[in-house]
Amino acid sequence: MAIDPVCKMTVDEKKAAAVSQHKGKTYHFCAPGCKKAFDAAPEKYLAKK
Repeated sequence: MAIDPVCKMTVDEKKAAAVSQHKGKTYHFCAPGCKKAFDAAPEKYLAKK
């Protein structure tokens, strides 16, 4: 299971609604809207750990 970096929901990698790559790492998203937000400003979401 992965954590959506935008909304922090748990996402099954095999059933993710969207996937994105950033700096060699794969991120899984619960919805296309989360991927769109992440792609627009990935550092904003990765800084919130």
